[in-house]
Amino acid sequence: MQKTAMLWPGCRVGVAVSGGVDSFVLLKTLKIRQGIVPFRFELMALHLNPGFDAHSHAALLPWLAGEGIAAHVEVTSHGPEAHSAQNLRRSACFRCSWLRRKRLFELCARYRLTHLALGHNAEDLVQTFFLNLCRNGRVSGMGMNEAFFGGGLRLIRPLLLVEKKHILKAAKQWGLPVWANSCPSAGATARSAMAGTLEALYSVAGDSRRSIFNALARWQLEKSSPADAWEFPHSPQTKAQDPE
Repeated sequence: MQKTAMLWPGCRVGVAVSGGVDSFVLLKTLKIRQGIVPFRFELMALHLNPGFDAHSHAALLPWLAGEGIAAHVEVTSHGPEAHSAQNLRRSACFRCSWLRRKRLFELCARYRLTHLALGHNAEDLVQTFFLNLCRNGRVSGMGMNEAFFGGGLRLIRPLLLVEKKHILKAAKQWGLPVWANSCPSAGATARSAMAGTLEALYSVAGDSRRSIFNALARWQLEKSSPADAWEFPHSPQTKAQDPE
């Protein structure tokens, strides 16, 4: 986070909390980091219930209150809409993700947030790279620190270089009230299929998993690190990009 200058004094960070282990660990990590960095920044949890179970997030509210974290929580119809007969042109995952991202951007504008933090991890980084390469014909990864809307909002992924095994260990150690994913498409997505393909690729050479991750990690750090990350920027300077 420090090397890529993700945060600066006075920034307001919205954390997209799905209820899964990655976003929950991200929120707890940023809460801890508030007491470490030598400046003040604000945190706000943003939870959009996809609509399959309107009460699945019940454990989140008392946990947030105990941690002293402000939040916006709402129940949406994104999941059922994405799986409906009306959504024929795109996959359910694409539609649901698009609706969720659009709403998150709206909430960032409403609450005047300077950052939107997402809980993608190292496995997501590798899977996204190969999905873009094999399905979209382009060499593209997952940015750690990107500017949107002319620099008015920073999209950051603080856990992008953290492997899932460490995230699972942290969630267990902290006793986070993670709940199950009730989406009917869970485990049957293009991403989960790519995860299986990558396991086969990793078996070709004993060190291929580590080599691939290290290569992509260096690439993303080079892309995301400003000229001088030790100076906290007061206004983002990276060129804005459209969301994928």
